[in-house]
Amino acid sequence: MAAVPTVTDLLVPLAEVDDRGVHADNGSYATWRQHTQHGVDLAAALRARLDPDKPPHIGVLLGNTPTFSALLVAAGLTGLVVVGLNPTRRGSALRRDIVHADCQLVITDTDPASFGPDFAPAGIPVLDTTSRAWADEVAGYRGSPATIADTAFDDLFMLIFTSGTSGEPKAVRCTHEKVAVPGVMLAQRFGLGPTDTCYLSMPMFHSNAVMAGWAPAVAARASIALRRRFSASRFIPDIRRFGATYANYVGKPMSYVLATPESPDDADNPLRIMYGNEAAPRDIDRFAQRFGVTVVDGFGSTEGGVALGRTPETPAGSLGPITEDLAILDVETGTPCPPGVVGELVNVRGPGQFRGYYKDDAAQAQRMAGGAYHSGDLAYRDEAGYVFFAGRVGDWMRVDGENLGTAPIERVLMRYPGVLEVAVYPIPDDVGDRVMAALVLPEQTAFDVHAFRRFLSEQEDLGPKQWPSYVRVASALPRTETFKVLKRHLTAEALDCTDPVYPIPS
Repeated sequence: MAAVPTVTDLLVPLAEVDDRGVHADNGSYATWRQHTQHGVDLAAALRARLDPDKPPHIGVLLGNTPTFSALLVAAGLTGLVVVGLNPTRRGSALRRDIVHADCQLVITDTDPASFGPDFAPAGIPVLDTTSRAWADEVAGYRGSPATIADTAFDDLFMLIFTSGTSGEPKAVRCTHEKVAVPGVMLAQRFGLGPTDTCYLSMPMFHSNAVMAGWAPAVAARASIALRRRFSASRFIPDIRRFGATYANYVGKPMSYVLATPESPDDADNPLRIMYGNEAAPRDIDRFAQRFGVTVVDGFGSTEGGVALGRTPETPAGSLGPITEDLAILDVETGTPCPPGVVGELVNVRGPGQFRGYYKDDAAQAQRMAGGAYHSGDLAYRDEAGYVFFAGRVGDWMRVDGENLGTAPIERVLMRYPGVLEVAVYPIPDDVGDRVMAALVLPEQTAFDVHAFRRFLSEQEDLGPKQWPSYVRVASALPRTETFKVLKRHLTAEALDCTDPVYPIPS
């Protein structure tokens, strides 16, 4: 194997494996030998449709199914490029992504009409994998010979769009190195091997599922268990059903699983490791104790320019110790911030694992201004060098002449008795911003303004400018398919929303 592995390097040995493979939640199963052959057959069918003079980009609008995994196999073995399209986008927005990524065709397992009448650009076929026509077409290529591509570590494997929470999504270039290296690293770190089963319920059009779920399974030559779409109620039953020992997550899924009714045998399951990022700090220990599993929470992004990991000594709420590559810089001056002062988290040594945006030189240049990777994430560090997330640069609030991050306020408000979820965001004021918070409370729970104000006054680490001026009590928060809160929607609605809004006395 090359010093820097490719996805091809990881997949080739699996073509001879008959004693483990890929499970799906519909009960289907294929050995790795059968699954890799399926990938080869798909590649042959798709190549017959592609213009060889154009990029071999395949747009994918699929759930977590064997077909999606087989397309990743096809990309790894034959040099196709999978474009992970976000199935929550519709109409012209989705068409924009398809055109931007140079997709020659789009594959879906959902009624194409559900994406809007104008989502498919003229001349780009949309192939429905649930149709008889598709089944017959692929059957014509069954048993195709495997022609293994001579891939290099910097060859393009996949395009993954950013979440678009702060603007139009950008297509992140995911090279073979960018996928294979974390796959190998995580497999080795967690001791994954052929007897393990990796459970994938996070959406596979997103980097977390590919780099923290699918790639480690391939690198470990382990089995994969696929859940088409994440289900909190089915999580532990699936873990038991498939004998899953490893699972990945991003964002809120642990909170949703923890909200399911407790059972005396919750810890009676085979899961050893939960690995992911963006978990609520209070959920990490609760999940580990309830389900008898080791939870490892890191910090990173689709671009991969910045990475942090918790250590055993990391204080509660921290992302982990700052590394030699990273600095927290003043957003306006670019100078280092002293402890306790919020700034932007920057990789001052270069791009890290960022391999650029596809066809977006301006965004790429902005991200790499001055030769450093600017994450767009706000953070601060304590005197001991532990980093605390403070929100996104786009979440920055200017309150009475002071710049405030949203995440520190959210961490405080999560202490409010009974609260399930919190989002803090700015709304316009005459001379800047005002702080607004959306709270999700248990059903039938009344919100007591005076009790909430009393709670705020008792929080020693909440400054007067950080107090919410208004609280929106919501039944749910608007989220992306990967569980990120769409704060721009909350800011845009401000006080004009269908949920009850309460002014909070200062």
